[in-house]
Amino acid sequence: MKRTGPDNIHLQMLITELKTVASKENVPLWRRIAEDLERPSRQRRVVNLSRLNRFTKENDVVIVPGKVLASGELDHKLTVSAFTFSDEAIVKMKDAKSDVLTISELLKKNPKAKKVRIIG
Repeated sequence: MKRTGPDNIHLQMLITELKTVASKENVPLWRRIAEDLERPSRQRRVVNLSRLNRFTKENDVVIVPGKVLASGELDHKLTVSAFTFSDEAIVKMKDAKSDVLTISELLKKNPKAKKVRIIG
């Protein structure tokens, strides 16, 4: 039988961690993120900085269950969490004084997912 799901060990561990915290803390957002990350890589979300800039406000906390790319500019401070970031996107977000976190860092920092929005 052919194996399904992601091959990346780090992604598998993250998905397990998300599901565990979702059931323990009773937070459906983490289960939704885990389900989005279980999708094939071609179906995962890809978000440009221009979209983050357009659909967020100052000091928002957003999560992208996929990759953040550097197309566009960011003109306000955000906390952005994603599975992966392009190198240029990280530089542009740091220039905008935004916080860049991995999903597991956000999970540890905010296990109840208070005021976290999914973008993508």
